[in-house]
Amino acid sequence: MVKIIMHGCCGHMGQVISQIVNEDADAQIVAGIDPFDNGKMEYPVYKSLEDCKEEADVVIDFASAKAEDALLDYCGAHKLPVVVCTTGLSEEQLQKVAETAKKTAVLKSANMSLGINTLLNLLKSAAKVLAEAGFDMEIVEKHHKHKLDAPSGTALALADSMNEALGNAYHYTYDRSDRREERDPKEIGISAVRGGNIVGEHEVIFAGTDEVIEFKHTAYSKAVFGKGAVQAAKFLAGREPGLYDMQDVIAANA
Repeated sequence: MVKIIMHGCCGHMGQVISQIVNEDADAQIVAGIDPFDNGKMEYPVYKSLEDCKEEADVVIDFASAKAEDALLDYCGAHKLPVVVCTTGLSEEQLQKVAETAKKTAVLKSANMSLGINTLLNLLKSAAKVLAEAGFDMEIVEKHHKHKLDAPSGTALALADSMNEALGNAYHYTYDRSDRREERDPKEIGISAVRGGNIVGEHEVIFAGTDEVIEFKHTAYSKAVFGKGAVQAAKFLAGREPGLYDMQDVIAANA
């Protein structure tokens, strides 16, 4: 039984993960951390990790970036493994994640979905065959109208996975409206769509002569990210200090 502290427990993802863990016989949330206790959690909720009395094997972090520094300081000092799911971290905070990984096990990934992370591996293999055969590569990502950043971090991670497999010989193009010229063979096009309540959709297109191959991932709810976070927590508990990602989780379950 893996004992978990849910950091940001009263937020939307905190509640989603709480429900997932509640149905998992191999995991248990022993405490939550949130400055705004909604009184609905089935476990004790504290305003800070310093106040927490329960012992745990790992922390799942789905909170505000404003709370990240205190979280990393605590986990590093107490050698407590942490799954960092919070987005929008500054460059300084990302550096702090790396520094904390020298003291305890830290898992951070651009996307917690097991499906997306499996797709990252598939794209590496596909790019080596198709790009070198002259196929053009394009990514189209779609998200809800409230999403602030574009392109998504996941779209960039997909592009990076292909580019790394090809020796980082490609550059990224986000907009072609300011030029009239043929497509550069060494570019990966990335387009962003924003509208409605689309949770997340990523399509990778390999367009060749007389044939097109498409890889597509659609998230119908945020539960896919919660399931990945729980799998990551179970993987990370008891691990040696170091910086891990979802590829490590997939490899361990292969």
